[in-house]
Amino acid sequence: MRILVVGASGTIGSEICKALKHHEIIRAGRNGLDVTVDNTSVESIKQMYEKVGKVDAVVNAAGGANFASVSELTPELNERGIESKLKGQINLVLLGLDYVNDGGSFTLTTGVMMDDPIRMGASAAMANGGVKSFVKAASIEMPRGIRINSVSPTIVQESFARLEEYFVGFSPVPASRVALAFQKSVEGAQTGQNYEIY
Repeated sequence: MRILVVGASGTIGSEICKALKHHEIIRAGRNGLDVTVDNTSVESIKQMYEKVGKVDAVVNAAGGANFASVSELTPELNERGIESKLKGQINLVLLGLDYVNDGGSFTLTTGVMMDDPIRMGASAAMANGGVKSFVKAASIEMPRGIRINSVSPTIVQESFARLEEYFVGFSPVPASRVALAFQKSVEGAQTGQNYEIY
């Protein structure tokens, strides 16, 4: 398969590339690698797809949100989660449909805090929940046998030391284990799923 991985240089993205290394991988991200993309820009996403051409799968491990308490969360701070984590991922699907081959797939990223809330995580939870709902609803209308799923990881071991104060009492998992869920989505047959990795 020819697989486009957005966010390929990140902690989870690099493990996804390893898990899928027996396929042809096109690595995309803000810092280039094979192709540069800013997922908050519709024009940048369009240019990426035009450059890459037809693929069998699109995997997204990119997207951010600001951590802030609700009392400190401003519309401006909240906008990052909307533009990057929510709209950025959905636009990868909407603008990528014509570039994914028949029977191909999209795999997006959600996250544990939408189901298991943490302090300072409301904005990220909002974006994650929106992506999860989009995946579930879009799966019944995807054309040409294209599948769509999302992966909801808990905090990964590689980031735990930096984020431990937010994820008190959580049991981190290795990013390589999270990557297996992406492999399952790409190489499997399911659609409309949100794979929870605890």
